[in-house]
Parts: sequence; C-alpha cells; structure tokens
Amino acid sequence: MAALLGILLAAFLAAAVPFALRLLHSFLWVPRRLERRFRRQGIRGPPRRPLSGNAAGYRDLLAAAQSAPLASFHHAVVARVAPHYREWPSEITAITSSMLDRWEVQDEARAEFEIDCGIGSSYEEGKRVFELQEEQLKLTILAMRTVYIPGFRFVPTKKNRRRHMLNQEVRNSLRKLIEINGRKCEHSNNLLGMMLSASKLGSEFRMGIEEIIDGCKTFYFTGKETTANLLTWATLLLALHQEWQNKARDEVFQACGKSEYPNAENLSNLKIVNMVLKETLRLYPPAMFLNRMVNRDVKLGKLDIPAGTQLHFPILDIHHDVSIWGADADEFDPSRFAEGKSYHLGAYFPFGIGPTICVGQNLTMVEAKVALAMILQRFALVVSPSYVHAPMHGVTLQPQYGAQVLVHKI
Repeated sequence: MAALLGILLAAFLAAAVPFALRLLHSFLWVPRRLERRFRRQGIRGPPRRPLSGNAAGYRDLLAAAQSAPLASFHHAVVARVAPHYREWPSEITAITSSMLDRWEVQDEARAEFEIDCGIGSSYEEGKRVFELQEEQLKLTILAMRTVYIPGFRFVPTKKNRRRHMLNQEVRNSLRKLIEINGRKCEHSNNLLGMMLSASKLGSEFRMGIEEIIDGCKTFYFTGKETTANLLTWATLLLALHQEWQNKARDEVFQACGKSEYPNAENLSNLKIVNMVLKETLRLYPPAMFLNRMVNRDVKLGKLDIPAGTQLHFPILDIHHDVSIWGADADEFDPSRFAEGKSYHLGAYFPFGIGPTICVGQNLTMVEAKVALAMILQRFALVVSPSYVHAPMHGVTLQPQYGAQVLVHKI
C-alpha cells in the first residue's frame, strides 16, 4: 500500500511540477522580461501585481468612472468608457496609429435580415439562440473583469456550470437549425449554404459540423449585437443633431421618395446617410479596442517590440484624438467623411484593420443604411427628456441606461 501511494505521489509530482513551472514562466518570468525590455526604452506602465496584473486597478477605475452619468449629452466619452486610457498614458499608443498600415503582425429587424441572408432561417426559429447568447454575454463580461486563473473554468462553480449549460444548449439549437434549413440552403449562396458545400469537399480544408456550428454562433452574435448598437447610437445622434437628421431625411426622400424602399439602385445615392453612419462609428465604435500578438521581434517606429508582446490598439481613443481629427474631435460632424476628404489608414478602423478586418463590414453598412433610411422616411426623432448620457463598455460600447428617443410619425 505504501509503495502504491509512493508511486501515485511521484506521478502527481511529475505532472504538477512541470505545470507549476510553466505557470511561473507565463505569469512571472515572461511579463517581467518584457517589462524590463520596455523600461530600457523609457516606457513604463501602471503598477502591476505579479499574478493579477492591472485587473484590480482597472476595475476600480471603471467603477469610479461609471458611478455617475455625464453631465450633458456630449461626445467626449473616452474618460468615462475607458478611464485607463487617460490614467495609464503610454508612449506606444502615440505612434501606433501612424504605423498600423506598415505593421505585419433595433435588434429583431436587424437580426431577421442577417439570419435570413446568412443561415436561411427566421428570427422566430433562432430566437432561443439570441436569448441564450444574451445570458452568455453577461457571464462573459463578469469573467473579463475578474482575475484570470488557469484552469478555473473547469471548476464546477455555479457560474461555470451555467456557462457550460448555455454553450451546450446554443450548440444543440444551432445543430437543429442546420438540420432543418441545411437541405434548402445546400445550393444557395448564403453563409450556411457555402459552409455546407465546403463540408463536402474532399480536401484538407473540409469543414466539419462543429466548425459550421462555430461559424453560425459568430454570425448570430454579430447579427444582433454590434450593428444594433450602431443603429442605436446613430438614432440618438440624429435625434440630438436635428440639422443632420433633416439633411439625411431630405436625401432619403430625394433618392427613395416617401414610400419606396431603399434598393440596390438607389442605395448608393444615400451619401449623407453613409456619412452619418461613419461618423457614428468614429464617435461610438462597437469594438473599443483590438489586441494583436507580436509573433517575432519587430521595429515599430523607434520602438523595439519583442516577440510575445500583446499590443492593445485603443480604437475609441484614436477616433477621438485631437492630433488626428482636429480640435473638434469630440464633436458630431459627418462632413468629415464627405466625398473627396481622406484620413490616415491607421486613424479610423471601426471594423479592424489588415488581414483580420471584419469580413461582414460591407453587409453591416448596407443593412444599417437600409434600416436608418427607412426610419427617417417614417419618423421624426427627438431625444427624450428622460435620457441620461452614460456610455459604458460591456462587450460592445452601449448606453448604460438605455436609449430613450421620442418617435413621431411623419
């Protein structure tokens, strides 16, 4: 018996010691090595703890910033939404935007359109998936704001069990939808049809059912959350800025009349609507930042960036940078995006940049233009007196207390 216990203990130690060493290497040695290398170049970050890093400080800053709404409806929102950009200044951010181009490294209606084009099902068929993903989103935000402990997601806590159940139910629901709609989509050009066609190819790139489910999961989430946020902010901004609402409506009436739906022929004529959406994405981008991992040593401007460094690109901060957009960077001015005007590639990237840019950006802009044009055809918008301006960072940039707009039928 003693011999057996000795063998088990030896086996445990043989497995545990390398694992512990890997943890120490990842959480202590690598961050410390990168920190020293940047300090030699004069770059210092905020104070950090050995294991949790800056997580506690970030949570405190965010809680303080979101404890009260903004005093008025203005667009200087960076300090509230991402207070660490102001409290934790970094020299990397200052040069990143100018170097990026050379670096190598309205919910139901919108969801209905996206799902029908992408998967061939209806909103009602996929309603349960949306409900489950809403709950997953809340649990994800909680996880993002707590200290990361390797392997903790496998511990059967109440939240972890719920996360696992939600994931399984989403996958099972999508599996059923694929079975129901797969046959009719098999020869179509929508997303599901193309993925199903790829699943039958006899090559190493053949897609399996689990990969198709993963693709559908992503499509469902982006089909509702991000573009719905874009339309929310665009509606609020037009409700606040009546002159631009009137200009956009006059353009819609001229291009489409008062009852004709926007279509492929007249959509390109909605230039002011397009400018409004672009300016909305500048001031209130759904994704506030991008992360990129440097996979080899690289020279970025005057900085020597070692492999293994994670670069954080603050989209929101760059979109509000007065050195790029001028003294009125926090003002709503769609004319910035009028035809003939240009901007630096690294100054505006609401859909990302480079090889990993969002593949759905064109579809998103078409959907948003159609939806906003049809809203302006039918309704006049005014900000409700009950609206409190309090942008906050969830998974996307959203109004903390909702978006109350008074709608009057034209």
